[in-house]
Amino acid sequence: MKYQIVIEGTGEQYPCDERESVLEGMARLGRRGIPVGCRGGGCGVCKVRILSGEYVAKVMSRAHVSAAELSDGIVLACRVLPGSDLSVEVTGKMKKTIVNPK
Repeated sequence: MKYQIVIEGTGEQYPCDERESVLEGMARLGRRGIPVGCRGGGCGVCKVRILSGEYVAKVMSRAHVSAAELSDGIVLACRVLPGSDLSVEVTGKMKKTIVNPK
């Protein structure tokens, strides 16, 4: 099943299949310079906050996402699969590229 992912602050949205990560779907936007890092949850480059919607979070490094952050909806986009339409806020290193591109 495909869900719509809305990136708050940009006006952009994209479809994302329930079997692919939020980052994989985001990459299809065609933005050059989206920092993707390791794509496995170990580097912390793709940190986002889930503002609304249901999702499945795979294992990610506590060095990059603490238990407190996780409970606040902060996750790594490479380790999250949508379970419904999502609204996300880009944080960290990706924010400059996605929200305020040059």
